[in-house]
Amino acid sequence: MSKQTIAVLKGGRSLERNISLKSGARVEKALKEMGYSVEGIDVDAQLVKRLKDLKPDGAFIAMHGRSGEDGTVQELLDILGIPYTGSDVLPSIRCMDKVLSKHTFVADGIPTPPFYAFNRDAFQELGAVDTMSIIGDDLGFPIVVKPSAQGSALGIRFAHTVSELPAALISAFSFDNKVLLEKYIKGKELAVSILGKEPRALPVVEVRPKTDFFDFESRYTMGKADYLAPAEIPEDKAAAVSELSLKVFKTLGCTGFGRVDIILDEDGGLQVLEINTIPGFTETSLLPMAAQAAGISFNDLVQEILLCAIED
Repeated sequence: MSKQTIAVLKGGRSLERNISLKSGARVEKALKEMGYSVEGIDVDAQLVKRLKDLKPDGAFIAMHGRSGEDGTVQELLDILGIPYTGSDVLPSIRCMDKVLSKHTFVADGIPTPPFYAFNRDAFQELGAVDTMSIIGDDLGFPIVVKPSAQGSALGIRFAHTVSELPAALISAFSFDNKVLLEKYIKGKELAVSILGKEPRALPVVEVRPKTDFFDFESRYTMGKADYLAPAEIPEDKAAAVSELSLKVFKTLGCTGFGRVDIILDEDGGLQVLEINTIPGFTETSLLPMAAQAAGISFNDLVQEILLCAIED
């Protein structure tokens, strides 16, 4: 029996390109060690041609951010009839768009920090700047201002007063046309990775950034944050966090794997921030960390993710 050929899609042109290249390189190494024939593809305008020539048995998507997590590459793979890892097109669209995700959470009774959102036109052409004081009174300060469709904490700013909101919005609009304004919830930052055909929650990971915020640098620089895997929280609370994360994963229609980010607030309540359909595979990424805490090696993690796709 000939070896299966797997295309590892990485890189691309998103702002998370360099992280994606690191994720892709680790995935390629793992697949080669397990005996697959592996073709790493730095995604560009030749992607479809290369895939048509290669005719892989499956694609392992290690792309982060736009074109990788937002349903774009998934649609192309569907057209080409190539099975791929992770969630389908619709869940990818839902999860990449933080505003859409937040509205879905509210509609399905999933606890999430109060928020407002608007697009660039509302801000530039419809006078949304005059709602700043209303938003400030309602949400309270500080307010977290986020681009709707960016990962790795890119473009996130904190506004501590009404006067700081416009600058934070302008900064966020440089990353995306739609912006989320979210009430800041103080508490423990928790990440729950979900894995498998029959989705299960891996051990909860607690993130303790050494800066005020778990930003891009903290996420991908060794020593910039402390990680507890499993998290130092009571067993009943860990069970509740895992149950809520599975609900989020299923509500958004995700499959294969993903990661849900949750705040355990100072009163013991849980607040869902977002869900990532293609979390990282780097040395400091939370998914491999959670897998290790569950006794799953990196190679076995990659294998299970892949088999969720190609065995179907």
